[in-house]
Amino acid sequence: MPTYITLFQWTQKGMENLKDSPKRLDKAKEVVKAAGGKIQAFYMTLGRYDGFVICEAPSDEACTKALLGLASDGAIKTETLRAFTEEESRKLMASLPLGACPIGLRDSAAGALRRPV
Repeated sequence: MPTYITLFQWTQKGMENLKDSPKRLDKAKEVVKAAGGKIQAFYMTLGRYDGFVICEAPSDEACTKALLGLASDGAIKTETLRAFTEEESRKLMASLPLGACPIGLRDSAAGALRRPV
C-alpha cells in the first residue's frame, strides 16, 4: 500500500484550539481508516512545520480525499509527500534505462549533471 508523509502547520484557528488537537488526531485516524488506510505514526516537531504523520492509503485519491476532509475544518495546513520505501526505490531505479537521467538535468555537451534553472 502506498505510504504518505503529511507535514502540517496549525492555522490560527488550530492554535486557538490547541487542546483539541488530540481529538483531531483521533478523528484523522478514523477518517484514514474509513478510506482503507492507516496512520502509522504521528510526530510533533520543532521548526517550519508543527508536525507530521506517516500513513498508508490504498491510492493517491483515497489519501487526498481523506486529507481534504480533515483540512476543511480549518485547523491545519498540509503538504503531503508520496514516500517510497527502499525496496520500491530500488525497483524504480532498476527499471530505468542504462544512463538514464531526468530530462533537463543532463548537459548534453559534456554529459554531466546540472541543476535545473
